[in-house]
Amino acid sequence: MKVAVAGCCHGALEKMYETLELLQKRHNVSIDLLLCCGDFQAVRNEADLRCMAVPAKYRRMESFYRYYSGEKKAPVLTVFIGGNHEASNHLQELPYGGWVAPNIYYLGYAGVVRFRGVRIGGISGIFKSHDYRKGHFECPPYNQQTVRSAYHVRNIEVFKLKQLKRPMDVFLSHDWPRSIYHYGNKEQLLKMKSFFRQEVESNTLGSPAASELLQHLKPTYWFSAHLHVKFAAFMQHETSSKEELPKATKFLALDKCLPHRDFLQVLDIEHDPNAGDSLEYDAEWIAVLKATNSLVNATPSLWNMPEQNGLHAKWDYSATEEAIKEVLEELNHDLKIPSNFALTAPCYDPSKPQKHLEPVHTVNPQTTEFCAQFGLSDINARIQQAREGSAQGKGEEEEEEVDSTGSAEEPSEYNTDNSGLSSFNPDEIMLDEEDADEDLSVCSVDPSPDHPPDFSTSFSDVRIMPDSMAVSSDDATDSTNEELEKSALSKEVEEKTSTERPPKRLSGDENGNPGIKKIRRRNQAIYAAEVEE
Repeated sequence: MKVAVAGCCHGALEKMYETLELLQKRHNVSIDLLLCCGDFQAVRNEADLRCMAVPAKYRRMESFYRYYSGEKKAPVLTVFIGGNHEASNHLQELPYGGWVAPNIYYLGYAGVVRFRGVRIGGISGIFKSHDYRKGHFECPPYNQQTVRSAYHVRNIEVFKLKQLKRPMDVFLSHDWPRSIYHYGNKEQLLKMKSFFRQEVESNTLGSPAASELLQHLKPTYWFSAHLHVKFAAFMQHETSSKEELPKATKFLALDKCLPHRDFLQVLDIEHDPNAGDSLEYDAEWIAVLKATNSLVNATPSLWNMPEQNGLHAKWDYSATEEAIKEVLEELNHDLKIPSNFALTAPCYDPSKPQKHLEPVHTVNPQTTEFCAQFGLSDINARIQQAREGSAQGKGEEEEEEVDSTGSAEEPSEYNTDNSGLSSFNPDEIMLDEEDADEDLSVCSVDPSPDHPPDFSTSFSDVRIMPDSMAVSSDDATDSTNEELEKSALSKEVEEKTSTERPPKRLSGDENGNPGIKKIRRRNQAIYAAEVEE
């Protein structure tokens, strides 16, 4: 089947679907599925805009609200993950995934679905070590910290995905897996994005959590976005035994959605011709959600996932064949995801702007139905209960929260917050860069009559790195500990909430004194400007 993949669309749905339609007409093809790798910006109204962690000048309504209201409908089934420029209050309503509009499906904090027999997984957000071990506790109205921490990846989601045993066909992440640049044309990448050099050379660019998942899941395809540059790689995985067949992952990072760029990638992916045309639940994933339900944390308390280290009675939460069979029986072997989209917030009306509309914490009926069906905890319902309970003893609760989140000395599973290792802030990546950079992939689709699309994507031109370059999950987190410790951010600078935002937070000198480094980028104004509330 023909699958189109897009990077950061930043709410420009009309532009994306128009380009997709043009491509289909010019080349006489039919796209079956569209995948989007984050920064989708499912903004319904002015309140949603207030929940996006971007400078005020980038808080634009764009066109998603037309699809949310029903004025328009997505012409092709669209599946997406969250990034770091999202209406977090909207996506938070669907922690396990769900429809944000007819024919547009969000995978949740982490999720796995099937379409025509193709198994598609994904994880939303970006990695930040200081929030990695916390629960999903944030809810609107957000403050300067929680509006950002709301989209940070948590260890519980990575742990769930690592319980999967069955093969994965396609996986989506917003930020790149750490070390993936060693498996493609690294020099060309640095030629186009020279400010990546420090992190590439120290092997700290990208997410160590995503790298860990890449090593475990070994999907056939892995798609990412975030850095606004096209880049292809081919990673040959090491086998754990002689009996295990060798596996390889074709990685592709997509550029952002711009009219003068080739931002859509089309692939021909093998599928089950006998499978239906509906989006379906994945039985193993549902079984894993049920098995790990007791581990769900809806507080800012730090929480380590169970390990085989003598401290936990149970550490294996993978789904047994019996558990998967039970899920199938519960659903009567009908895995079709119900089309139960419902409006949960007022829709933007250009003729009646509501500039002072405030965000409200909402429990989405899709999530309520999903949790009731599979016996899962509704994270948002638990957050609401906690807030109601805190109203009676607010003083004690605030003191308790400080105690639970202030354990700076407690070691993190990963040793560094990778935002402090270069002259750019990964939370706000090149929003206003409009220049047409050269593509770094070897397989692209240019929707023009002079360049017909190549649907026989093989990634054969991407060089395969020798086995000695293979990166294990331990390498991704431990091999450069000393270097990472020297360049880690000061927590005080990282969490500074002053309205005067510094140009850039960076590591200190040899004595550990925090310092500020001058930004050497075209979009310096983003980081120097004050954030208007």
